[in-house]
Amino acid sequence: MKIQDSKILFIILIFGFLTSCNSIKRVPKNAHLLTKTTIKVNDKNEESEAVTNLIHQKPNSSIPYINFKTRLYLYNWARPNLDSILKARVKNNPKRTARQTRFLSKKQFNQGQRMKLGFNKWLKETGEAPVIVNDSLSKKTAKRLEDYYWNNGWLDVKTDFETIRNDNQRASVTYKVITGEPYIIDSLSTNIETPVIDSLYQNSLSESLIKPNKQYKTNDGLAERDRITDMLRNSGVYHFSQDNILFKMDSIGKTKKINIELYISEKPIRKEDTTLYEPFKIYKVKDVNIYTNNAFEDKDIPIKDTTFYNGYNIYSKEKLRFNSKMLTDAVFIKPKTLFRDKNKSLTSRRISNLKTFKYPKIEYVENTADTTLTANIYLTPLKRFSLGFSAEASQSNIQTIGFSLNPSLLMRNVFKGAETLELSGIASIGASKDGSNERDQFFDINEIGANLRLTIPRLFSPFNTEKIIPSSMFPSTRISLATTSQTNVGLDKQTATGTFNYRWFPNNKVSNRLDVFNVQFVKNLNTGNYFNVYENSFNSLNTIAINSGYINSGETLALPNQANLFIADATSGNVSGITTTDLQTVKAINERKERLTEENLILATNFSYTKDRRDNLFDNDFSIFRLRLELAGNVLAATSNMLGLQKNNNDKYELFNVAFSQYVKTELDYVKYWDLGAKNVIAIRSFFGIAIPYGNSTNIPFAKSFFGGGANDNRAWSAYNLGPGSTQSVNEFNEANMKIALSAENRFNLFGALNGALFVDAGNIWNVLDDVDDDASTFNAISSIKDIAVGSGFGLRYDFNFFILRGDIGFKTYDPAYNEGNRWFKDYNFANAVYNIGINYPF
Repeated sequence: MKIQDSKILFIILIFGFLTSCNSIKRVPKNAHLLTKTTIKVNDKNEESEAVTNLIHQKPNSSIPYINFKTRLYLYNWARPNLDSILKARVKNNPKRTARQTRFLSKKQFNQGQRMKLGFNKWLKETGEAPVIVNDSLSKKTAKRLEDYYWNNGWLDVKTDFETIRNDNQRASVTYKVITGEPYIIDSLSTNIETPVIDSLYQNSLSESLIKPNKQYKTNDGLAERDRITDMLRNSGVYHFSQDNILFKMDSIGKTKKINIELYISEKPIRKEDTTLYEPFKIYKVKDVNIYTNNAFEDKDIPIKDTTFYNGYNIYSKEKLRFNSKMLTDAVFIKPKTLFRDKNKSLTSRRISNLKTFKYPKIEYVENTADTTLTANIYLTPLKRFSLGFSAEASQSNIQTIGFSLNPSLLMRNVFKGAETLELSGIASIGASKDGSNERDQFFDINEIGANLRLTIPRLFSPFNTEKIIPSSMFPSTRISLATTSQTNVGLDKQTATGTFNYRWFPNNKVSNRLDVFNVQFVKNLNTGNYFNVYENSFNSLNTIAINSGYINSGETLALPNQANLFIADATSGNVSGITTTDLQTVKAINERKERLTEENLILATNFSYTKDRRDNLFDNDFSIFRLRLELAGNVLAATSNMLGLQKNNNDKYELFNVAFSQYVKTELDYVKYWDLGAKNVIAIRSFFGIAIPYGNSTNIPFAKSFFGGGANDNRAWSAYNLGPGSTQSVNEFNEANMKIALSAENRFNLFGALNGALFVDAGNIWNVLDDVDDDASTFNAISSIKDIAVGSGFGLRYDFNFFILRGDIGFKTYDPAYNEGNRWFKDYNFANAVYNIGINYPF
């Protein structure tokens, strides 16, 4: 490994040396390549992103940590006038051109010329032209720095710059900033010409962003202007705008203090060449009109149906097919109430979320007789029925080829309350080789299923929940039923699921979801195929059977009967030649087999909370916190106990001859991003999850357990291949009921849309408080933390704007499967690395 890595390092160093000598290849003779910029504020280096982003000219971009200017070197490799050079070669060397065209053909020769031009163009576009020192841009930067510090309270700031040009055509620029003492706000006075505005302002004075004894900042004044405008427009002042606000600033001698005066004018009225002023007035909404047919093609159709409901006027150009309560509940603009500007955006968002209308048009009309407004809301219904259809061809380790069809039917406004009902189905076939058969079967995999989903744009409840979860939180209810049947996929199975959940958004950062109930039923149809699916378990079992003398060397346990008989004989003490260790292994194999082949009935209630501080998709400085709590089986256990039902032979209650699951499960997930500037981001993730069985269960259903490894987890291990604990991953699908996962990643730009990343992942899964008694896989005490696996590596990401294609290489840095003292860098090489392909970032 060391020799191989040394070779790679040597190649990188040689390549870097050769290219660095060529960095000024495209720099004109009397010009200088900018190699460094420095900002000194009061003789101290300033490296904060807010300040360094003010520089007009920065050195050519480079790969972090090694300062390798990839894009500059790519640009330098390109020929400036390759088109003219190629034409000159053809013109000046006719004999050579004739030989090439005879050998390649005229068409191939021309194609070769186009390929050279295309590659040269790619080098130019992907590369980056050398940054030539420009004193005029340095002056602009100095002015930017002066404005920045002035706007942040250093009103006596002075800036300058110094350019050092070296004989090797390289140069550096140092910007010098002397700030002086900051100016402090001494007092804030007001001059508000409309009494009612003055009264509203005084009532909100405690929320002001401009306060005495605070350092002066221009942005505070801009933010305060926005705050005042929003406050007044949401307090009934319909005609108010930011243009009516002016801040006057006056410094106090040489005391470094400022007096600020807030001036708010009266309402301007422009008549021809004259501007008159009158006091602002408070407006109320008098009438709210809802027009339910605003499609362009219906513009000439007269109103046929008029409804007055709860103070609203509802107009339709056909018989009204929408529930009046649904319509009015979606409108936050209430008749006979104070005008509030925010109600317009809330109404638009709420109506759009109904999925029944297009984005609405909302306008206010001023009533000339008094200080009231009429709000007109124009709705354009979407088509009531929508058909969907998709087809897919796929390939996987299960099937050679597969085809699936997914038809769907969407019905809007099913019960006249903007409810949407969606019926979808899946039908697929595939070709595989079933381990239980000796011959290939064509299209032996099949799956068929259906899903019925009803979405209600409010909380469907017998109780009035408006005071607890108002409509401003955009509540919704979803009811779904689904069933699928798979054959010749693993153990084959039939599933049936049903959910009833609520979703609401307390603010634009927080979302909540409550599954009142979530029921799942899983029935395995082909349990005899277990050892064909889990071959590692069978190989271990077969080896023990040979070692114990149960079968002869070279023989194989017949599936499934002989394998099951050997397990029964071994666990009941009828195999005399088996060792204690091997017997323990057989018991573990049997326990896992019984758990993965048993039928599952899960009736759970769960709550999910998400707080996402991300402002937009391009925000790289935010945090996300997720919490999930799930309780399963309590209702069924309590009912069974009250009814006095009898338990089965395993001391478990059954429903429909299936022992239902009972457990509590919680998950905590935290993600944090730091934007370092220049497309350089640090991201971390921490996850903890635990599921504890109790009552009617001694373990967690496979579908509810945790696994480690994979493209979005510890990338040095493939999915389901890590853990539990310090075990050596003998099963195909390793899982457990407790998980810790930690990740840190540095993402940076290489050039163009290509980005790189360095990462470290840590974590593992363990069994805890269940029926597994293997010490190696169990979290017994805090000392079990030593079994946390560590992986590290690097990756490339290509940004297609609408998604990111990601490739990562993970190396096992600390592997708990090895003996203690021999776990670090045991398989740290490319031969044992794990290669991951994914879409978008792992967290």
